[in-house]
This record gives sequence, structure tokens and C-alpha cells, in this order.
Amino acid sequence: MCIATSPFSSASVHGAVELAFAADGDKTRLSELYQRTPLRVLFPKVYGGSMPTAVLVTTSGGLVGGDSMDVSVIASAGSSALVTAQAAEKVYRSTGEDCRIHMRLKVEGDGWLEWLPQETILFEGARLRRITELDIGAGGRAIAGEILVFGRTASGEALTRGLVRDAWAVRRCGRLVWADAFHLEDDIAELLASPACLNGAVAAATTVYAADDAEAHLDMARALLNEHTDDAIRAGTTVVGGLLIVRWLGYDTLALRNAYGAFWVAFRRHVRGGDDDLPRVWCI
Repeated sequence: MCIATSPFSSASVHGAVELAFAADGDKTRLSELYQRTPLRVLFPKVYGGSMPTAVLVTTSGGLVGGDSMDVSVIASAGSSALVTAQAAEKVYRSTGEDCRIHMRLKVEGDGWLEWLPQETILFEGARLRRITELDIGAGGRAIAGEILVFGRTASGEALTRGLVRDAWAVRRCGRLVWADAFHLEDDIAELLASPACLNGAVAAATTVYAADDAEAHLDMARALLNEHTDDAIRAGTTVVGGLLIVRWLGYDTLALRNAYGAFWVAFRRHVRGGDDDLPRVWCI
């Protein structure tokens, strides 16, 4: 186990976290931890048969132009873990440079991994480039997602300019099966308002379920979306390259967050079993 620290300065920061989980009999233990300021990891106590939970914390309070974050999580064969965030990630106005986030998620053998983030809030003028890479081995399963909020909607602020590039690359046994990129730049207000784009949505979200049985759960996922969707949300799901992909557009940020969390819990219980709920930090 290693912890690296560096003093704060006015320069851009490069935070990093590397986590690995390993099976230990019928339990999962942390086998590797590396963290570099301003990223930290907390491990709250879990009860009963709940899987180990790692909570990412950005101690700087948010990201500005030039900042970068690298996160790597590995669930080895037979292990199971949930990784989430302590609070919404804030991306502040940039004077020109992009901030970058690189997520690397890997599941080996029959491991199970969940990446359940809280929202990424894009302030006016923010510039974000993020890529999430998911690599699933034979028999492995993962649920991973992201939530984007376009402006400080609770304060009445909208995102009208800047850059948002949120990309995904999913591999099964090393073979690329799905690549996707959501890109907004320059006059973002026009793109958000366009009926051909986001049709006035103030938030958008994605969930990916990667497993050998993904296609078998398509009808169930659609039923859950119907159950947890109202007039403030548009949602749909499909199967591409053996992956179950769910997308949301939200016209109310809180409504989207609540629907997202409710779907996640119901879907996980259906495909994995058990009665685990959302992690406590998600309910504060």
C-alpha cells in the first residue's frame, strides 16, 4: 500500500488513484492502493454481505483548466467491489486549457465491478475531456456510468460556452466492442436547445452493463425505465456489441439523479441478487 502526497500550488494538479481488489475465500480484500493529491480514497464500513466500497474524494473541491485526474480500478477474478464518489465533481470555468479525466476500469475472470459516480457539474465556460475505458475479461461483469449536468441549474445558471467531450471505450477480452463520444463545443447553448440534440435537457446520463448475459436483461431494463421515468426525464436502452446501454436526458437535475439511482439499485438486484442499496454517500 502506498500513499503519495505533493504540496498545493497555483499550478495545475495531476491527481491519481490506483485500486485493485482480490478474492480472499468468499470475501474481497483490497490488494493495491496508490493515491496522489488531490485524489483520496475512503473505505466506509459495510454491513452484512455488502461488497467492499471505495469512495473517491477530490480534496481540491473541483477541477480547473489544466488539471488532470487518472483513476485505475481492477477487480480480479472472484472479487466484487463498488467504487463511487463522495460528492458531485465540479468543473470550473477555464481561461483556455482543458481539464482531463481518465477512468480505467478492468474486471478479470468472474469478477464484479461497479462504478457509480455522482454528477459532474459543468460550470459556465468549463472545458472537460473525459474518457472511460472498461475492459472485461471472460466471465467478468461490470456496471459503469456517468452523469453530466450542464450548468449550476440549482442557481439558475446554464452552460452556454466551453467544451464537453465524454468518451467511452469498452473491450471484451481485449477486443473493442463499443466506442462512443459525446461532444459539445463553442455555442453549447444552441446544441443543448436543438430538438436534434438534447432538446433543452439540463442533464444527461449513461449506464453500461457489460456481461455475457447483457442481452437477456434488455426487456427487464426497459420495464425498469418505464417504472422510474416521469415527464422530467427521457430514457431508453438498447444492446450494442453485447453491451446493455442505457441513456437518460433530464429536464430536472434532481429528478434525473433520483431516477438514475432507483434504476441502478433495481437493475443490480435483478442481475446480481442480494438487497444492497445505494451507498450512503449517495443519499446525503
